[in-house]
Amino acid sequence: MRSVIMAAVCGLALAGCQVAPVETAPAPTPRSTSPAPVGGSVAVTNFRAAVARVEPAAETLCRSRTQGINCDFLIQVDPDPRKPANAFQSLDRSGRPVLTFTQALIADARNVDEIAFVLGHESAHHIEQHIARQRQSAVAGAVVGGLIGTVIGADASTVDAISRTGATIGARRFSKDHELEADALGTIITARAGFNPVRGAAFFTRIPDPGDRFLGTHPPNADRIATVQRVASGL
Repeated sequence: MRSVIMAAVCGLALAGCQVAPVETAPAPTPRSTSPAPVGGSVAVTNFRAAVARVEPAAETLCRSRTQGINCDFLIQVDPDPRKPANAFQSLDRSGRPVLTFTQALIADARNVDEIAFVLGHESAHHIEQHIARQRQSAVAGAVVGGLIGTVIGADASTVDAISRTGATIGARRFSKDHELEADALGTIITARAGFNPVRGAAFFTRIPDPGDRFLGTHPPNADRIATVQRVASGL
């Protein structure tokens, strides 16, 4: 049972959060209805400007809200230009938070506020300790699944399969809530860094909408935009 649980959750430390949902979903809003990507040197300049101001704001808030976790963010760009537009938070082996951006996401941004908001959102995942919480939920799901398999008298392979399914369900159980929490705290971080989070959250109008799927990893885009607007209006 222990080996099954460990195998089911060992990848979560680097799972992070994807800006673009990976599930099949309706087509995004046509690009013709939104500003064109800035691209090129302007995109690079926007990224550097966002990092210069969001990173210290996120680290300051991290230190004020947490205890015992590393708040020294490492922000990096994926060297592979073929990777699709994405950004995610992970932890290195020492527990240092890492925020990774693909080149496509940087190039696809319409303005510096979008880059700043994504930075705020990903750093918020670490401050809210979502990776640890997701791991705990996955472990609980794996245990429950294994117990169910044992109670019904399943053979070892079936128990393993049920346990892995339980881990997957456990890991995804609060995923949507985590995304909305990161949107809310990311809004605060973005604003504290001097950027416009509502303008930054406009990228939600261009990515595929996952809808409200059972055990989906991301909430509907409309819910995310509403969260940003609500939090921003109270600042």
